[in-house]
Amino acid sequence: MPATDPALLLWNGDLAAELGIGAERPDHPGAGRLWTGTALLEGSVPIALAYAGHQFGQPVPRLGDGRAVVLGQLADRAGQRHDLQLKGSGPTPFSRGGDGRAALGPVLREFVVSEAMHALGIPTTRALAAATTGETIDRQFGPEPGAVLTRVASSHLRFGSFEYFAHRGDTAGLRCLADTAIDWHYPALRSQPAPMRYLALLRAVMERTAALVNEWLRVGFIHGVMNTDNMTLSGETLDYGPCAFMDHFRPDRVYSAVDRAGRYAWNQQPRMAHWNLARLAECLLPLLDEDDNAAVDAAEAVLGEYAHRFAIGHNHMLARKLGLADAEDDPGCSGEAESDLGERLLAFMARHEADFTNTWQLLMKAPPDDCQQILRVREWFDQDDDLDAWMAEYAGRVRALGIDEAARVRHMTAANPAIIPRNHRVEMALEAARGGDLAPIRRLIDALRTPYRSPAGFPELTLPPEPREIVPATFCGT
Repeated sequence: MPATDPALLLWNGDLAAELGIGAERPDHPGAGRLWTGTALLEGSVPIALAYAGHQFGQPVPRLGDGRAVVLGQLADRAGQRHDLQLKGSGPTPFSRGGDGRAALGPVLREFVVSEAMHALGIPTTRALAAATTGETIDRQFGPEPGAVLTRVASSHLRFGSFEYFAHRGDTAGLRCLADTAIDWHYPALRSQPAPMRYLALLRAVMERTAALVNEWLRVGFIHGVMNTDNMTLSGETLDYGPCAFMDHFRPDRVYSAVDRAGRYAWNQQPRMAHWNLARLAECLLPLLDEDDNAAVDAAEAVLGEYAHRFAIGHNHMLARKLGLADAEDDPGCSGEAESDLGERLLAFMARHEADFTNTWQLLMKAPPDDCQQILRVREWFDQDDDLDAWMAEYAGRVRALGIDEAARVRHMTAANPAIIPRNHRVEMALEAARGGDLAPIRRLIDALRTPYRSPAGFPELTLPPEPREIVPATFCGT
């Protein structure tokens, strides 16, 4: 659908360079038309993708892109294939009565958070451009400026893509889709004969999914809508609607306004990832064995590996956050002692609702057996008497592993961001943008490009919200 007065707002020059898109694009007189879908890229044949999904546990046989179209695929300078998708460009056959448009706030939120996730080193879709349409659209909180996001992904194949064919009993379609996923994301599996390559596909997706969720937990990220239509075959984070990063830590924290039962709370994400993988496995059963019971046994064997795979990654993640392991270390070397220390620290944080990001920054200030550091940490945790024993054990573990202070801090710096897209700062920037001031959103994006360095020019971005600034809920924005 053509935009009435299209204009380019934000352009990701680094990503454009990776994709080989000319530097002249953002300044081109037709840039706004191009990145709202009003004019088409040469050779583009836009398509809205069909998929199904389980939404909050309930199966929906037909969903599809109700406000998005894939313009096509292009290879980056390294030869890797990417989808180029417009989100919010107008209605599609899957719009279900909606207008197919996107509002400025959610578009800018996805731009900010997806690029922050990329800078954090977490697999994610990315944002190439944000453009306004010159229109006003009605949403649940009133009129908002219309906007379009250009999203880049390794692909938009989802667990729900398989569910779409499974609901229709289309085994040939499932096989074609599985082979496409292997070609695009797991080419090393091509040489395996069927049905082994489809079982290997399930295992590879399981491994990437477990690793992805551990990365979310590492930075305090809550996805908010972990429905099967938002889980990718590539292992990338998809859909930044009601997502949020935690400030004050509580394991059962929920921000999504639509997640009233806490299904996708921070501490539920590992379990729900496993549940979603089981739905994917159900779709693949016809490809695993002609005998139904044998197919189920094979799928269950792979799904049974998830808990161990996740635990290994989780132990390693906590060890890294404590400075007791490096990202390059063998994850299997991070054992129960490191995991126990990490879990007990999380329990202290939960007891006092300590700031998730700043707690780890505090632990980096000095060795854990330093007297002044012990006093600082005790004050941080409201003089909790149980903390002295934990600090002593932490210091003892550092010594036992032979990790010097420089290495401990180096490991912690690589695992613990100093700056995240805090909800209140994102909302402040979005509110300014709605009023026509893009300076705060650009400042936020610039700061988030280097999340592991203390932002010398942005000290306010490390501060948790004051009580009046707390954002209690986030919304899908559809």
